[in-house]
Amino acid sequence: MPSDHPLASQERIRPQDLVGENFIAMANKARVLRATIDDYLLREGVEIIPTQGVDNPAMVMSLVASTRGVTLIPAYVENLMPWSVISRPLAGTPPTIDLCVGYSKSNTSPILKLFISRLSQLSERAEAV
Repeated sequence: MPSDHPLASQERIRPQDLVGENFIAMANKARVLRATIDDYLLREGVEIIPTQGVDNPAMVMSLVASTRGVTLIPAYVENLMPWSVISRPLAGTPPTIDLCVGYSKSNTSPILKLFISRLSQLSERAEAV
């Protein structure tokens, strides 16, 4: 949301707070993300009709800033936000997308080995949140 949006003063945002807001949704190119957000809103009993659909985080931030809209996007996008756009965590249990990793055991790449060694750390951090 824009950094000066009325909802920005809240510590956490309830899905119901988004009703009536100019809602920017992910376009169907990001099908898993869009489905996850749509399912979350449905589970929470909130019906929101998006005013725009976007394909990537840069478009999201641009539309949030220019249209003063709100959106639901992955937490990693927070690191890309300009000063004019802020995020607030959702109240309750937020939606998640499972991470799956596939690789060939015959691949001896040192980078792959490092990545695999860090997966357990990543999993532990995610469970702690």
